[in-house]
Amino acid sequence: MNKPEIRKFDNLSNGKDVEAIKRSFNTHLKYTLAKRPMRATEMDLYKSLALVVRDHLVEQWIETKKSQYDSDVKRVNYLSMEYLVGRVLTQNMVNLGLQDQISQAVRDLGYRLEDLEETEIEAGLGNGGLGRLASCFLESMATLDLPANGYGMRYEFGIFHQHFHDGYQVEDADNWLRQTNPWEIPRPEHLHPIKFYGRVKHTTHPDGTETYDWVDTHDNVMAMAYDILIPGYKTGTVNSLRLWGARSTREFDFQYFNEGDYIQAVSHKQESETISKVLYPNDKSIQGRKLRLKQEYFFVSASLQDIVARYKYSHSGFDQLSEKVAIQLNDTHPSLAIPELMRILVDVERLPWDKAWDITVKTMAYTNHTVLPEALEKWSVELLGHVLPRHLQIIFEINRRFLNQVSLRFPDDKKRLGRMSIIEEGETKFVRMHNLALIGSHAVNGVAALHTEILKKNLFADFHEMYPDRIQNKTNGITQRIWLNECNPKLSALITEHIGEDWVKDLAQMQKILPLAEDPEFCRRWSEIKLHNKKRLAGFISRTLGIEVNPESLFDVQIKRIHEYKRQLLNILHVIVLYSRIKKNPTGDYLPRTVIFSGKAAPGYAMAKLIIKLINSVAKTINQDAEIGDRLRVVFLPNYSVSLAEKIIPAANLSQQTSTAGMEASGTGNMKLALNGALTIGTLDGANVEILEEVGKENIYIFGLTTEEVQKNKQNGYRPKEIYLANRELKQAIDMVQEGLFCPESPDVFHPIVDSLLNQGDRFMVLADFESYCDTQKKIEEEFRDADLWVKKSIINSARMGKFSSDRTIREYARDIWKVEPHPVKSET
Repeated sequence: MNKPEIRKFDNLSNGKDVEAIKRSFNTHLKYTLAKRPMRATEMDLYKSLALVVRDHLVEQWIETKKSQYDSDVKRVNYLSMEYLVGRVLTQNMVNLGLQDQISQAVRDLGYRLEDLEETEIEAGLGNGGLGRLASCFLESMATLDLPANGYGMRYEFGIFHQHFHDGYQVEDADNWLRQTNPWEIPRPEHLHPIKFYGRVKHTTHPDGTETYDWVDTHDNVMAMAYDILIPGYKTGTVNSLRLWGARSTREFDFQYFNEGDYIQAVSHKQESETISKVLYPNDKSIQGRKLRLKQEYFFVSASLQDIVARYKYSHSGFDQLSEKVAIQLNDTHPSLAIPELMRILVDVERLPWDKAWDITVKTMAYTNHTVLPEALEKWSVELLGHVLPRHLQIIFEINRRFLNQVSLRFPDDKKRLGRMSIIEEGETKFVRMHNLALIGSHAVNGVAALHTEILKKNLFADFHEMYPDRIQNKTNGITQRIWLNECNPKLSALITEHIGEDWVKDLAQMQKILPLAEDPEFCRRWSEIKLHNKKRLAGFISRTLGIEVNPESLFDVQIKRIHEYKRQLLNILHVIVLYSRIKKNPTGDYLPRTVIFSGKAAPGYAMAKLIIKLINSVAKTINQDAEIGDRLRVVFLPNYSVSLAEKIIPAANLSQQTSTAGMEASGTGNMKLALNGALTIGTLDGANVEILEEVGKENIYIFGLTTEEVQKNKQNGYRPKEIYLANRELKQAIDMVQEGLFCPESPDVFHPIVDSLLNQGDRFMVLADFESYCDTQKKIEEEFRDADLWVKKSIINSARMGKFSSDRTIREYARDIWKVEPHPVKSET
């Protein structure tokens, strides 16, 4: 039989000119989507353009993977339950260096690129800062030419779509895949079985060795891979984000079908595939907790099977696993990767326990993102043992061996054993996933200097004493390619005009604009761009909410997840004070202010949802009061997302970062807003501390208690009611909420908020920081009136954000934790 002729087809390297892009666009529209131009919808046009861009990504991705395999490089495998990628059409065009050609091609075809960009539906793969950080990190890894793979879940419905009814948050399904996703590449050949339940079979062999097999499992599912390609900025490297979708092991039960039970015939398929339906199912019920546990195991098992299979393709033994594979656990959600890797090495590959454990610890690293005890994930022993019986056995054995080491190091210290144990004793026993991650990782990092010190001195003090070199800091960062170059094009162009474009890959170059803060013409243009962005946002607010805001006013922005520790309450109580001042003296000279909120509350978080209701009720009262006019406006933009943030951030004058000191791990919104020239009002918490160090105390507005002062107040018996009684304006504001002024149809609705502040200890120190917050806001108003002073401070904030690039963060991870070197790919395009 003759061998088939091998033909070398032209690649796309000759297809980057405008005419080639137009031909490719029309080809995809006709042959991929089967549409004529006159019948094509806006979504069809967007998909055709996305597929044109994807073609170029695929070509570079194939070269990247070939080069990485041929060189047998060490790879990073980043495991995260969330990726908040946003709209990627523009990002991919820019990173590939195709934006100008595509813009011209689209114009020639008679379409507007801006319309097609707005048509893209954001992927529902994340909720907030954790997912956005993971997305920034993947982009930086590719830009820095690091061999890397992201792993996550292909949620069918994402978190939820938020809208408001009578001021309350209402959650609708975010069916983001309803129009399909042109960026994903299905990989049905990468299918991994995921097992649940069953029992463990223990066998003692004639030679004395013992083996364990997980048998009689049921409700098993298959994990199918979907790849999204992640290009670096103007490099040859294109890495992958591999997402797992749940597929039933049985698509259709013919026995039930033949018996006429058509619903039961497909019920197993529907139940199995629930695992990848929704991000973070509500875990208030036992069914919700079980689904979430299965979801986390599904994710890590598929990822670990995939990683091991890839390693075994090029290696015959496991001695080199930690030299070729680095696994980063992004928070505690993927912590089951530790016992899962042990199960694979011990039960499947039959490695001795000690060798398997050594490999596992050297391979794993863990990032902690919270210091709030209630946010540290744990599972009941009963539930975990029921769903994953072999993994509970492995965890018990890890714990037994570890506690033996602790006992040798710290003899006769039972309290320490209790604190460091993976198992939390009590009426209900729990598995502490953060302790498991700490014990099973060779490196553990916090995400800001203050956060890391809190981990070492407080939360993980015992572990730090046991392993003094294990916990380290890696301050978070953001990618300037998205959070300035893409979202604020006019400001980016101004910066590039004066210092060149090197800052796009090296944010430290932004220091070069510092002298321009003294240049009147540069300052004038900087201010004009800010006003342009504010007018654009004002138009969006008008179209979205029907509220007119004054673009000349101070745009005071708080955009983040709604949580008590983030203290949106501090902001809205101050708004009520401002409102009361105007009502008391309508002819006074007040600085016009537009207060902008956006963010989602977890569906099961009743207090956070009530805070949203309060903000919307106060906003309605103020915005409908003709006497107030545009001197004070309050808006809550629904359904916070990456694309919405890209509209708000370039327009912000003031960035609210007001978490209780010692409770925010890092934050990245503070970095994005400062990079775009907003000034920060914040506590000495998270990355605010490092922003202060970079920009200088005269260019940031710090207020409130320090971490130490918060703890001291609590230890000395904090009495918020005394503060309430002593501060006339604060008392009036709280009384207005208590008396139902902002919700007369249901005057008692906000009593739980008032009760939490006055009678339940004000856990997050809202009242303790209120006076300092208000005094700082007065200073802000005075300085905002001095336009020359404000623009100078704005420029300084942008110029000194070099430290907060995710490129710097990723270089530190690669150097200190992963031990991974850049592997540039020579692009043939």
